[in-house]
Amino acid sequence: MTSSDATSPDPAPPARSAKAEEYVFGALVAALGVFTLVDATTIATRGSMGTVGPRVFPYAVGALLVVTGVAAIVATARGRLGPAEDAEDVDTSVRTDWVTVAKLVAVLVAHLALIDVAGWPVAGAVLFFGAAWTLGAVWWKALVVAVVLALVVQVLFAAGLGLSLPAGVFEGVPLLDG
Repeated sequence: MTSSDATSPDPAPPARSAKAEEYVFGALVAALGVFTLVDATTIATRGSMGTVGPRVFPYAVGALLVVTGVAAIVATARGRLGPAEDAEDVDTSVRTDWVTVAKLVAVLVAHLALIDVAGWPVAGAVLFFGAAWTLGAVWWKALVVAVVLALVVQVLFAAGLGLSLPAGVFEGVPLLDG
């Protein structure tokens, strides 16, 4: 131990808002876990009671979320806060671009509204295109990639996995209708 080590002050206690943020994070993770556990009970099951059914994975994820959220709250209460980030790639002098955030939220809301009405291929293309265009992509390239990506996802789910995403306007089209 050197003389400079003995005289160096202890690090400053964490700011009150940092501790509050850690508590909020833990509470949100735990709440998401509780929601997942409660929602998993609504999954309809068939078959015998001795088999692994469709509720097992949601129960496991929900339980892990609750345990993780409670662990984060306990760690915060014991003073073990996450390290402050140096934010080497973030310019703190730049303000949040709320217009971009609003556009992304609008794209997500449009995607959610279109899934049942127009189906996954259309809603997915709107989501992929809208997000890419909002973040600065060339519009026609983003549109081509979005359409191809949405159709590939639909085909993989319908034909590859045997799971049906809403086909919407593509109802009855081979490979697209699960």
